[in-house]
Amino acid sequence: MPDADLLRRQEAALRIAREAGDLTLRYYRTTDFAVELKHDATPVTVADRQAELLLRERIAAEFPDDGVLGEEHGELPGSSGFRWILDPIDGTKSFVSGVPLYGALIGIEHGGRSVVGVIHIPALGETAYAATGHGAWYIGPKGDHIRARVSEKRRLGESLFCTSEIKTFDQTGRRAVFDRLQSAAWLTRTWGDCFGYLLVATGRAEVMVDPKMNLWDCAALQPVLEEAGGTFTDWQGRPTIYAPESIATNGHILDEVLAIVAGSR
Repeated sequence: MPDADLLRRQEAALRIAREAGDLTLRYYRTTDFAVELKHDATPVTVADRQAELLLRERIAAEFPDDGVLGEEHGELPGSSGFRWILDPIDGTKSFVSGVPLYGALIGIEHGGRSVVGVIHIPALGETAYAATGHGAWYIGPKGDHIRARVSEKRRLGESLFCTSEIKTFDQTGRRAVFDRLQSAAWLTRTWGDCFGYLLVATGRAEVMVDPKMNLWDCAALQPVLEEAGGTFTDWQGRPTIYAPESIATNGHILDEVLAIVAGSR
């Protein structure tokens, strides 16, 4: 895969993620939309659907041979070997509640692995992005553009542990995992969905654990975490975007987290 192909897609992903984020901000903290429940009882709004359609239109115009998989509008096969994996609003529950921790996620898969990731938090003006082999980068609300790096903390006992929603541990029969992680960590917060993973990638949290994930939740995260010096794995410690759960760490505390997860089964 030539670097030019990779970096051209990274630049486009960054640009259109911000464009989709701007679209969602037109609805954010307004009463201009209804909230519907999908078949899995998760919420969806017109902002989710319109943002994904915008992303698909931009991708089709620039990369017509690439495949696309999105949470709201299904899959369109491609022939180039690249597949864009979209979550137009990751954290719809936060979005409809007027909480600014939702994000737009774009991952690009090639050869069975995610090679480009963009995590964009529209309401906070924060973005982290990466392409494999080219580092991870952070753009802050004041426009500062710096390398994204995980923290150097070496123990869970001095670390910030984040998760998206505590009840998902109950729903999956894994409440013991949450309880043990919370007991072992210095601080626990539900700064969830993709924002928690951005915190790990930028050194403000050390571990993010979720027991329920989808492919479109994961695809953008792996390149960003790995290029920032951290890890993104399933609950067995395997680097993958295809598992139904996830662990992100700064790398230094991964073994400690995995030991807790294994010991809580």
